[in-house]
Amino acid sequence: MEMHLICIMQKKNIAIFASGNGSNAGQIIKHFRESDVAEVALVVCNRAGAAVIDRSRALGVAVEVIDRAGINNPELMNGVFDRYGIDVVVLAGFLLMVPDFILERYHDNVLNIHPSLLPRFGGKGMYGRNVHQAVVEAGEKESGITVHLVTGRCDEGRILFQASVPLSPSDTADDVEQKVHELEYRHYPEVIEKWCGM
Repeated sequence: MEMHLICIMQKKNIAIFASGNGSNAGQIIKHFRESDVAEVALVVCNRAGAAVIDRSRALGVAVEVIDRAGINNPELMNGVFDRYGIDVVVLAGFLLMVPDFILERYHDNVLNIHPSLLPRFGGKGMYGRNVHQAVVEAGEKESGITVHLVTGRCDEGRILFQASVPLSPSDTADDVEQKVHELEYRHYPEVIEKWCGM
């Protein structure tokens, strides 16, 4: 009698860490509703009242609001990770440094998106509008996104993906932000899915 063994890959559970509006988090959540490789099991937000909290809950995803001290507490965070069975951590507008114990637990499975073409316009203080303003002031002809692995050094992890967009001399920081957001929404969920499927 011939036996057929069917191997069913279990979906990976993603935790999104976010601090603000949550537009990227929302795009990621929607994308993974249709994925066979992973799903968003949890959103962690360090700021009570941030828009990402209501946005994520409206999309049916559990949210844990945990302040800076809590995020730096290994016992608390490891308990949260265990409770939700988290396999991958994705940063989406998260403005705190990730503690070493999380980087060790999820070695090469903590991803971030940066709103410039690293290594340009990265490092301390370079986030959100600050990046786009710096790009405009430098007279750059292009900007873009960088998806990278997170390490203990700000914006210095291995680059997984970059995409660029041309800029015009008349572009304001708002214009650059809009162009970069479009790249983020289009590419970040796909890069995360590819990484989860490896």
